[in-house]
Amino acid sequence: MKSLATVAFTLAIAVAGSAAAQSAFPSRQIRFVVPFAPGGSSDIISRSVASQLSVTLGQQVYVENKGGGGGNIAMEEVKRAAPDGYTLILGHIGTLAVNPAMYGAKLPYDPVKDFQPISLLAVVPNVIAVNPDVPIKSLKELVANAKAKPGKLNYGSAGNGSAGHLAMEYFKMEAGIDLVHIPYRGTGPMLSDLLGGQLELTFNGIPPIISQIKAGKLRPLAVGSAARVPALPDVPTIAESGFPGFETSQWYGMMAPAGVPRPIIDQLQQAVAKALASDDAKKRIADDGGVVAGGTPEQFATLIAKEKERWAKVVSTAKIQPD
Repeated sequence: MKSLATVAFTLAIAVAGSAAAQSAFPSRQIRFVVPFAPGGSSDIISRSVASQLSVTLGQQVYVENKGGGGGNIAMEEVKRAAPDGYTLILGHIGTLAVNPAMYGAKLPYDPVKDFQPISLLAVVPNVIAVNPDVPIKSLKELVANAKAKPGKLNYGSAGNGSAGHLAMEYFKMEAGIDLVHIPYRGTGPMLSDLLGGQLELTFNGIPPIISQIKAGKLRPLAVGSAARVPALPDVPTIAESGFPGFETSQWYGMMAPAGVPRPIIDQLQQAVAKALASDDAKKRIADDGGVVAGGTPEQFATLIAKEKERWAKVVSTAKIQPD
């Protein structure tokens, strides 16, 4: 029979080994899954942060796009990943706040029970923009046109239930107008048709369309943020344009599967904070119209809960159903 001293020594070695394993994190590359196709705001934000995290952590953090199912396919896969910190996912307003209301009991994951928040990364204001061939130059003109010809104007989004879809449905409710929704499989193909004239407008995150706006290939009417966006200082807010109090922005954060040890969560959160504080990440995100966020896991969890409640009302009122 082992002596108490031997047992104590064995336990001490085990505890020391566990602590050493945690302190050694990360010892290999980290997979950062983006649950959408390349070309959208999610891709721009994740790659801006991943490049700096690779430097901060001393291991490569690589981005893997895995679109489909409104983000559900990637979320379901990552929830089953080993809870060791080596597989992370980009949490998004759609997958964490909209899909629970839209899919209900059919949602293949629980955004609270199956994932752990690490940190909010960035907030991306939405912008209503039209093809320049459309004879509408202000939000007031858009509303007047839509009321005079209900159901005639069409708008594109990255997909049914996407952030852009919900943002426009929210605005339609507030403005009392009727627009036709054309869903796509990602921002890239939607933008291609918008530039080609097959679509008339969109309510999209700024990053993937700001270069087209600055080149004059799209005409911005208003931004959905509470304040004007430094990257587009001449574009008024929707609140300024006749809808006081209106605000809607997309947000993006880093999540891990449930069960990752808290020391690893804290280490990742600290690394994210350092990455977001870098001049490179701040510039890349700001140049694309985004706003660097950050914060603790608890703060991110509070935001998710608040947004789930808010968008559940929009989904219910607009009667949005999954494909």
